[in-house]
Amino acid sequence: MAFVDFVGIVHKSTKRDYVQRVVEHDKAECAEVAGQFGKDYWDGDRRYGFGGYYYDGRWRVVAEAMVAHYNLQPGAKILDIGCGKGFLLYEFTQALEGAQVSGIDISEYGIENAKEEVRPNLKVGNCTTLPYDDDEFDFVFSINTFHNLFNYELYPSLQEMQRVGRGPKHITIESYRNEREKANLLYWQLTCRAFMMPAEWEFAFQQAGYDGDYGYITFE
Repeated sequence: MAFVDFVGIVHKSTKRDYVQRVVEHDKAECAEVAGQFGKDYWDGDRRYGFGGYYYDGRWRVVAEAMVAHYNLQPGAKILDIGCGKGFLLYEFTQALEGAQVSGIDISEYGIENAKEEVRPNLKVGNCTTLPYDDDEFDFVFSINTFHNLFNYELYPSLQEMQRVGRGPKHITIESYRNEREKANLLYWQLTCRAFMMPAEWEFAFQQAGYDGDYGYITFE
């Protein structure tokens, strides 16, 4: 297991007003709506989530970095757990010749409105029980999904990720390193259920038998 940051450049490109998030609207109500992962979360008002999640090519650098770092070969089978609208998976098809991409997400709306080029390869489902064979994929990754799990969902999901991947694996989660980052995370998040520091995440990974890499984003 190693720390590898693939998402920092994308995360830091977004400006955030943490205090405004909790004083301008009813934060609890917004979180309840966001937790349904429906239209409001993806394409509704900013208070409920993305405020409109459209393809703009920003994930290309992440796909290219992962392909290079893990030396993925043409035709590799790739799985995204928590794929959302499939934007990053689409970038893999552009960054790697013959990439065979698959994705799964709990959001029916996200899958129904995914990028059309990869939509046929996406499924609605829960990461606690992945509908794939053992060792099916050459590379498995998950970006900003595992922190949305309850603690009783975390271990089986990690074990499932380990089961379906025969090659490298990577998880990126939201985390915090100090009290200021913890407060900002609490202010900003809408769907996070696992609030843990990096060392706690590493402990959870080890307990579940996950041997892949990980990265985390913080709210400074």
